[in-house]
Amino acid sequence: MAARILILVAGLLATTLCRAAPSTAVESLITDRLRLMQAVAAYKWQRNLPVEDLAREERVLQAAVHQGLVHGITVASSEAFFRAQIGAAKEVQNYWFKRWQQGETLPDAVPDLVNVVRPQLLTLGTALITELGRIQETGQLSDIATLTVKGLSQQSSKKISQALQEIDFYPDRFTQILDSDLLRVGTTGDYPPFSYRPQGESEYSGMDIEMARDLAQALGVKLLLVPTSWPDLTADLQAGKYDIAMSGVSRILPRQRLGFFSRPYHIGGKTAISRCTDAKRFSSLTKIDKPGVRVIVNPGGTNERFVDTQIKQASKLLHPDNRTIFARIISGEADVMVTDRIEAQLQAHKHPELCLPVASTLTYQQKAYLMQPDIRLKEFVDTWLELRLGEGLVAKRLSEFCSACALE
Repeated sequence: MAARILILVAGLLATTLCRAAPSTAVESLITDRLRLMQAVAAYKWQRNLPVEDLAREERVLQAAVHQGLVHGITVASSEAFFRAQIGAAKEVQNYWFKRWQQGETLPDAVPDLVNVVRPQLLTLGTALITELGRIQETGQLSDIATLTVKGLSQQSSKKISQALQEIDFYPDRFTQILDSDLLRVGTTGDYPPFSYRPQGESEYSGMDIEMARDLAQALGVKLLLVPTSWPDLTADLQAGKYDIAMSGVSRILPRQRLGFFSRPYHIGGKTAISRCTDAKRFSSLTKIDKPGVRVIVNPGGTNERFVDTQIKQASKLLHPDNRTIFARIISGEADVMVTDRIEAQLQAHKHPELCLPVASTLTYQQKAYLMQPDIRLKEFVDTWLELRLGEGLVAKRLSEFCSACALE
């Protein structure tokens, strides 16, 4: 049965490619999505579900608009385009409902809406938004022909075509934030006291999370926290997935080449953390970098960069989740980690078994907020941050999440 369902869905898509020769990739994707509405309608018909589900339509619309912001598509033009498609989708579903009411036989194998059809629709939707984003790069979009989909009227086809021609883009990221009423903040959730989200939970905490809320309030917009990771931090920035990263990001030149940094809000550096019983053994970088010593590190950030450039003889152990990395030192699976002093201070305070064996920092480091290369956004963030530093809010937020951490 599962094989027959997948064949039916694949057949619907293949039919699109065989019957029509779309003039653009956009037209092809729109057609593919609308032809899947027969499968959506069949599922609903079998279960006596209505075609219209206004609550879900709004969720789908908002998700599409948020995806459009990744490419700088304006909220108004994005909403108009996807509302036209939602209207068309309902029209096609109602067409098939009427056919079955009149006695036409339902397809033998009806694909599962939740596990088969919707994932396909999501994939096509993401591809469609990506193609829309390329309009700005090329500056061209051919007028699509009448969409060839059973049950779709010429009027609905024209509405989609018109909405497509009116797709527009924001001139800069700052304008997008204000117009969309949304500040998208990238954060890793694995780096207390800046950003932390326990495994299996949805809520973030940390000083940078509170600062993000304050920044959104200062801008007069809503806050959306966007999950990212240290290996993907700059790639996600370049892809437009967030407006600003607030997660204890270190200010380094390779990142500066790709985006703008705010003024620094914390000065520190790298240091070592180990079991207290090994503190004398690892009291300097020279003593750490010995054969047989296991240096554990989370991938993708400045910790791994330090290990790769400074550790030559000790063994490097990669651990993907910074939230659980210190447990491996405590258990004896690793010996040392080199990380930011502020994180080491917090973990030593939380775990009495851990100590900072090196008396001083091994590097000079600044924490700052990494953002899209938009001068208006940077100027606003710098002004906001300077005021919050002067008012003492940054120090206050740090002390709330790490009483053992010094604002150096």
